[in-house]
Amino acid sequence: MTDESRGAGGTIGPPWSVDLLADLHAGVLDDQEAAELWPRVNADPEARAIIEALEATTADLSALAAEPAPPMPAEFAARLDAALAAESAARQEATFPAAAPEAAEQPVAPVVDLSAARKRRNRQLGWGAGILTAAAAAAVAITLTVPGATKTDTSGVAAPAPSAVGGPTVGSDGSGAEALLGGGLGVRNYGPLQDSKRFDACVAAAGMDPAVRPEGVRPVTVEGKPGVVAIYTTGKLAQFRLVAFGADCGPGNPDKLFDKVVGKK
Repeated sequence: MTDESRGAGGTIGPPWSVDLLADLHAGVLDDQEAAELWPRVNADPEARAIIEALEATTADLSALAAEPAPPMPAEFAARLDAALAAESAARQEATFPAAAPEAAEQPVAPVVDLSAARKRRNRQLGWGAGILTAAAAAAVAITLTVPGATKTDTSGVAAPAPSAVGGPTVGSDGSGAEALLGGGLGVRNYGPLQDSKRFDACVAAAGMDPAVRPEGVRPVTVEGKPGVVAIYTTGKLAQFRLVAFGADCGPGNPDKLFDKVVGKK
């Protein structure tokens, strides 16, 4: 966290620190602190606006990662090849003067296609999406008018408590599931289901289309029963459908624990 003040005067609350809300949404705060903050954030319209912006931006970035990267234009690739060849010849001449003519004739490796390079970069720099998400939230926060008076309403849904069984704990009706969005978008953790094949079998058994890919999958515990929750978009900004499956689900046994729409109505 880069902003240790966490709000005005060192207190946690309105006006909210964007860094704090970004950390809360990303699930990097400890469980006790997150459980204390989620009810206050859910009860504050300005804080919820930033959280919703983070959710929407994360979903957009997840979709953007799948877009194909265009190849480098031939003219630029040729210019880079020429520059690399000149640099290689200069280095060879400086190190081995007698061999400079032969070195200048040595072929230079061609420029790598940008689409392949970007795929490797995306695998190695997964944290880049988190930086862009926090930046988008900061832009939203700047445009918000935050009132000076603090809100005393602490109604809302508390963050799921950690469970020794596996994943955060929520109610059998999905109560508290909103907090699963924090740190869940962009994640593919199948928990007790182990892999995407078993997860797809659960989705099909529940009468859903496995080809519709969720924005995230993470372990969850529903009233003591381990399973996973899938996060789907609904086509509406900052609104998501959360569907939880038990660890025993499979062909002929959907074992759906809850199916709940959260976010802006």
